[in-house]
Amino acid sequence: MIRRLRSRFYKYCAGLLAAVGVAHTALADGGRLVPLLPKYQQECAACHVAYPPGMLPAASWQRVMGNLKNHYGTDASLDAATVKDLTVWLDARAGTYRRAAQEPPQDRITRSAWFVRKHDEVAPATWKLPAVKSAANCIACHTRADQGEFNERDIRIPR
Repeated sequence: MIRRLRSRFYKYCAGLLAAVGVAHTALADGGRLVPLLPKYQQECAACHVAYPPGMLPAASWQRVMGNLKNHYGTDASLDAATVKDLTVWLDARAGTYRRAAQEPPQDRITRSAWFVRKHDEVAPATWKLPAVKSAANCIACHTRADQGEFNERDIRIPR
């Protein structure tokens, strides 16, 4: 009996670990981890980290998706169906908690009050390092940013 239960438990854990290992995650409202939409991962992470949708409020995501022709100085245009799918997905997972509910200047995550507060100890010269280039390059310091994880224990500041 115990052997059978142990076997089931190990199979359950193995399945759970496999599912977690394959899933890409992102911070959502309230800090929950949610699976990234594969289309979002494919389109957005082709140029930069696929920012967790909870980092911006819905109004910001709508403006970002509505102006892809001039996406922070780059033409990131997509077909209408993809824009619609991504906008609906982002809107449903946008930040509504106190930290992300405020629309940042120019809809830039790096200009949001919470981002500035969390990074206030970062020296201005760090943002200019060749390996960093800008505050928007999360993966330069947050080693698991591509998995939607921004835990302080995973930070490695390049030299």
